Amino acid sequence: MIEFVESNVCSDKIQFIQKIQKIGNSKEGNMKKAIYRFFLSLIFLFLYSPIFILIANSFNSSKSRSVWGGFTLKWYKLLFTDYSILRSVESTILIAIVSSAIAAVLGTFACVGMINSKKFFQNSLINLNNIPMVNPDIVTGISSMIFFIAIYKTTGLFRPGLSTLIIAHSTFCAPYVFLSVLPKIRQVTPQISEAAQDLGCTPFQAFRKVLLPEITSGIVTGVIMSFAMSIDDFTISYFTSGNVQTLPLAIYSMTRRSISPEINALSTIFFLAILAILIIINLISDNVEWI
Repeated sequence: MIEFVESNVCSDKIQFIQKIQKIGNSKEGNMKKAIYRFFLSLIFLFLYSPIFILIANSFNSSKSRSVWGGFTLKWYKLLFTDYSILRSVESTILIAIVSSAIAAVLGTFACVGMINSKKFFQNSLINLNNIPMVNPDIVTGISSMIFFIAIYKTTGLFRPGLSTLIIAHSTFCAPYVFLSVLPKIRQVTPQISEAAQDLGCTPFQAFRKVLLPEITSGIVTGVIMSFAMSIDDFTISYFTSGNVQTLPLAIYSMTRRSISPEINALSTIFFLAILAILIIINLISDNVEWI
């Protein structure tokens, strides 16, 4: 009887200790979650607070960034009447669209050609593809400028301007498309194109109807990345632009005097446009996966 009572007391003590440990573990887990959320909030605050300040200043009637003069839309009105800024925006978007499209073609076909080659050629091509990405932009910009000037003086082709900007941007954007498509194309069964050709498809039909749908998501990712990098580029554009002025070059020329509040309005429009594009792409991808 005494042993039975002692065993019950011991089991009660063990259960009590286990309950205390669970409470302690839950408190410790909640504390860790709170700390993680706090630091995550600080990171997002550090990343996005400059953007929110810029958006707020685009509606500030005062040119001062430290004094709030009241709500206004005049900087947006002035933006759409400033033809120099609008011209630079038009050139920037045109260059970004064309160069990202060319980079998508170059990067995709390079990836398709590499996957059907020998291992040595694959490794060599991957290493060559990484060089433009690790190469400093100023080196790429100066070397591109020297190349275009030499070609122009000897042949009269590639006069520094819109064409040289498109070529330079396509060159440094293509490696990013290549890296975006590479994981997708490696997931595809290598014999699938051969099977399609055995069933009567031409090589182009096998690529368009069989391989292309499998790597479309990688191509879209590479195009979006190329478009963003082309819009954001300054260093390479500075050395290859000629008389063409992109938006980063226009903003740089303004810093010599003072940056107009119109740039705040323009940056706000760009931010909202990119945010809308990302939301639409995510919605489309979710619907495709659900279907």
